Amino acid sequence: MENKHTANVVIVGGGFGGLHAARHLAKYPVRVTIVDRKNHHTFQPLLYQVATAGLSPAEIAAPIRWIVRGHRNVEVLLGEVMDFDLERRVVQLADQEIPYDYLIAAPGASHAYFGHDEWEPLAPGLKTIEDALEIRRRILLAFELAERQAASGKVHYPLNFVVIGGGPTGVELAGTLAEIARRVLANEFRSIDPEHTRILLLEGGPRILANYPEDLSRSAEEQLRRLGVEVRTSTLVTGMEADAVHIGDTRLPAAVILWAAGVAASPLGKKLGAPVDRVGRVLVNPDLSIPGRPEVFVVGDLAAFKDEDGKWLPGVAPVAMQEGAATAHNIGRDLRDEPRRNFRYFNKGNLATIGRAAAIAEFGEIHISGFLAWLSWLFIHIFFLIGFRNRIIVLIQWAWSYLTYERGARLITGDTSLPSWTAQNVEAAHAPAAADVSQSARVSRPGTPKPL
Repeated sequence: MENKHTANVVIVGGGFGGLHAARHLAKYPVRVTIVDRKNHHTFQPLLYQVATAGLSPAEIAAPIRWIVRGHRNVEVLLGEVMDFDLERRVVQLADQEIPYDYLIAAPGASHAYFGHDEWEPLAPGLKTIEDALEIRRRILLAFELAERQAASGKVHYPLNFVVIGGGPTGVELAGTLAEIARRVLANEFRSIDPEHTRILLLEGGPRILANYPEDLSRSAEEQLRRLGVEVRTSTLVTGMEADAVHIGDTRLPAAVILWAAGVAASPLGKKLGAPVDRVGRVLVNPDLSIPGRPEVFVVGDLAAFKDEDGKWLPGVAPVAMQEGAATAHNIGRDLRDEPRRNFRYFNKGNLATIGRAAAIAEFGEIHISGFLAWLSWLFIHIFFLIGFRNRIIVLIQWAWSYLTYERGARLITGDTSLPSWTAQNVEAAHAPAAADVSQSARVSRPGTPKPL
């Protein structure tokens, strides 16, 4: 089989960029090896649906082997890349080396806490299935612990959910949290009223969704406010505790803190020896190769690339998919001794969902808000989901949730402790004894305001 192929191509990362590169390379006389730390590809635009109990992990993820099963010249290896030896042209794993003729680095990105890594355990971000399940656990657990506290005759800790970062992920989380509190859980508890939950979205810049036109940004904020989300712009977080966020001298109590404010490129970018920007993205050539190494390409979140207008391309799925395809075709041109083509991104539009029947969409000069934008977002995301089974299941789940407000993936798994409640219990244990809260302070019927 080796003699049938003229080049070995190693792809680091099974995300959108890596998979699209592999699929397009499959038709060339090459041997493709995909290396990833996970055995599955995750449809990241729908991670927030897992985090908010709308979908289960298997509905937005698929095994990488299954995705490329029809391509006989593509193999998949489960492993973590530790380094690169560009002189010898090998990818170094912990226990082996993989030689390459061409290397495509597409390892994605991780969370950035702007020098405050100690905040990460207190405010999880959303990049992986594991992140989504942890966020889901914390969200659901906060309501359960508040119910238990109120049922025992105590005033429960404030049910404040603080989302830090007003980009697409933060907006999606905040809007969906409002739906969960106001609709999904409205009649399920006996001692607390989830409708009185506070959802706060904090954005350091002057407006949310700053990468969108200003009119769509304003529309998104209005839609969030109608859903019951408190939006605070020009608000910088200066400190964090397990049960509070600090904004200057103001201490804001929080039952759950979620992070959607910063993204850092994979540390593998710095191991390529090429120039990087301030967040660690590799500054690539017009054909997506790195300076001095035409056989090494970088695509997806790790690539820093400017479009024809001089604007940096965002780290979103459409960019990664087009970069992966373009890189594969340039490798094909090399094999045919044809000149490479510079990468050009074709922007088919930008969409951001806010909540039930609420979204914004930008298609060139056409700007849409509300229900029509939400429908566009829904069908586009269904279309790009990998696997016919996944599309059908997600469509059915969404239709059912839309009609009934139900969310079927509300499972609390793993640990049943919450940082904010743990901190409050420690504080209470060291505080002077207080009088018991009277039974009248406890709310026993939904619809009555609860103490926050």
